Amino acid sequence: MLQMLYPDEYLDSTYTIDFKKLYKDGYRGILFDIDNTLVPHGAPADKRAVALFKKLREIGFQTCLISNNKEPRVKSFCDKVGSTYVFKAGKPLPGGYEEGIRRMKTTKENTLFIGDQIFTDVLGAKRAGLHAIMVKPIHPKEEIQIVLKRYLEKVVLFFYFRSIRKKSVEK
Repeated sequence: MLQMLYPDEYLDSTYTIDFKKLYKDGYRGILFDIDNTLVPHGAPADKRAVALFKKLREIGFQTCLISNNKEPRVKSFCDKVGSTYVFKAGKPLPGGYEEGIRRMKTTKENTLFIGDQIFTDVLGAKRAGLHAIMVKPIHPKEEIQIVLKRYLEKVVLFFYFRSIRKKSVEK
């Protein structure tokens, strides 16, 4: 059960991911969380996010942002970066992820997800059968319910990193 909470990769930032390698590896669609994955919580799309999505289109990726936020927040962000979106996605339920895949016209086999939270982002991606990349939150300012979940995430990440170390010793 705990493995459903483990990301396939855990990285410092969305902005340090080697997207050309992911494309070479066969991925064609990327689902993103917004808050603390691309920008600080509640912030509008910034120049860095706009440049990232331009780069992803140039590489050949389809993108979709899936968020539990209401449409005005998600639409204004996506209009700026030029991406499709699913609002009120119901993460961690798989339906929002599946809708994002449909909108991108990709498959779960060639789509991956990038987000900053275990109990919504990673769990939902795993339930939808997707490769899940977890990134460190961009900014420490978060809503109280997220702050509380971060304490539980530390426990899960402890076991995640321990399992990685164990696997590397076995090789």
